[in-house]
Amino acid sequence: MRKTLLATALLAAGLAACASAPATTASGEGATATEAAAMSPADAKFADLSRRWLDGWLALNPVNATQVGDHRFDDRLDQLDAPGRQRIVDFSKAMLGELDAIDVNALSRENQVDAAILRNQLQGDIWNIETYQGWAWDPQVYSGLAGGAIYNLMARDFAPMPQRLKSATARMEQIPALFAQMRANLDPARVPLIHAQTVAKQNDGVIELVDQFIVPNAGQLQGADRARLDAAVANLRKAVAEQQAWLDKTLVPNAKGDFRIGAKLYDQKLQFALMSSLSRAEIKQRAEAEMRRVREEMYGIARQVLQGRAGAPPTPERPSEEQKQKAIEAALDLAYADRPARDQVVDAAKAALAKATDFVRSHDLVGVPDDPVKVILMPEFQRGVAVAYCDSPGPLDKGLDTYFAISPIPDDWTREQTDSFLREYNSRMIELLAIHEAMPGHYLEGAYSARFPSTLRAVLRSGLFAEGWAVYTERMMADAGFDGDDPLFKLVQRKFYLRTIANSLLDQGVHVDGWSREQAMRLMTHDAFQQEREAAGKWVRAQLSSAQLPTYFVGVQEQFDTRKAVQAKLGDKFDLKAYHDQVLSYGAPPVRFVRELMLDEPIR
Repeated sequence: MRKTLLATALLAAGLAACASAPATTASGEGATATEAAAMSPADAKFADLSRRWLDGWLALNPVNATQVGDHRFDDRLDQLDAPGRQRIVDFSKAMLGELDAIDVNALSRENQVDAAILRNQLQGDIWNIETYQGWAWDPQVYSGLAGGAIYNLMARDFAPMPQRLKSATARMEQIPALFAQMRANLDPARVPLIHAQTVAKQNDGVIELVDQFIVPNAGQLQGADRARLDAAVANLRKAVAEQQAWLDKTLVPNAKGDFRIGAKLYDQKLQFALMSSLSRAEIKQRAEAEMRRVREEMYGIARQVLQGRAGAPPTPERPSEEQKQKAIEAALDLAYADRPARDQVVDAAKAALAKATDFVRSHDLVGVPDDPVKVILMPEFQRGVAVAYCDSPGPLDKGLDTYFAISPIPDDWTREQTDSFLREYNSRMIELLAIHEAMPGHYLEGAYSARFPSTLRAVLRSGLFAEGWAVYTERMMADAGFDGDDPLFKLVQRKFYLRTIANSLLDQGVHVDGWSREQAMRLMTHDAFQQEREAAGKWVRAQLSSAQLPTYFVGVQEQFDTRKAVQAKLGDKFDLKAYHDQVLSYGAPPVRFVRELMLDEPIR
């Protein structure tokens, strides 16, 4: 999972912008006088519009600006009261009107892509506030902002510590007002119980961030600055305690909303999230067919690894569905036996990352950047949605660490729950997780994306491209012989891919088709062979989010389709590394644009 730009916290569905650093770009942001003179009138207009939109958006979304790497607004917080929301809507509508006045067909091909991405963003921002209204029913919007306001300042060394501490002081002083906006905006009758309960569990994470990042460094401020910081910390502790009381005594008991967003909102949100030509019905049809195909592949591998093993279930050439299920489960049990100890998951992830990096380099699969990457424990305020994520630095924060974050096993889990988790996240699965989240998945893709000359495209990095690429690399590494062509690795890789397929079915099943927990758990534990703890966590995630889970499947399908089309065009001239480098060179737009650019097709 790629950690989006505060995807659960921001009104604009996790999309951000930045224009504080000049760049020579496809969209013209920061272009030199000579380059600007060479632009067509339409491209010049679009360059100006892009620059003003990027700059204006940051002022409206200061927490997001920090993550992107523009630090002009590090001492501010987003304003989610009615006037603040209206400013976003008015700004977006004005920008959309200007974009409508530009002849898109007169733009360069790269700018046609950026114009389509910007239009989707603007329309999505307006829809999100006026129609979706997460600010009125989703408390994660506020908890994510409160945590991100501090974490984005303190987690990376983009500036001297005293400077960041002063900015953090100013933001801590404003967080109580953010909590007040949350209490005023949320309608408990619309808030789903699972959302209220999750945020109630995460609330103390803000203080954990203060104790982890700020208190140990407070001595670097002196005099009035130190006194102001101490007062802000003390006031924030009080505000968090008061917020906890409101969450526990008011919001949770009165949360009566439906976590299912329904077909109309779901289909609209899906289009904004994916920018794909596939409809919900087409996604379902393709996913169900792919589920059947991959299970057949898994049965073939199971026959191979179970052959001659004492006590193995029968593996006939023409099995019944029950025989197929038992054979795959028995083969997976062989992989589950190799797993780390409860307290060694992070160390196992570090070793897996090093192994995957060495393999990519030695097999020359794709160009590998030197950007630093670290494996860390996931901060508490971000736990409860995913087991792992990749947190890349903003496109303007050059040379800073990428974080491959792992959620620790909760202290209150029983031995049975822990065993279920470690069967799912066995040694081979952790290797796949490192491939997906880091190398050559999200970390590598994020590093390439940050290098793309268009700041607009870099900050509006497509989740569909990012997740599709990460899943694509899982199969690419298996096909290249990672883990010495170990059949159990290939079996676990197929199982990991089944999770991708199941995600797309689960998301619309929950939000549109009204699936029960039992239906969801059967899909995950039976059809996709997930362990109970993994499936239970995904059930929670499916309730807390929508239209993000399909990005994995739709993205990888479009990645596979693009490679197939390019191979067909190039024939014997197709070179895998050159192909990968070119795919990543476009700065992570929605995948259909990559195909159109590579094959010189019209930009739709």
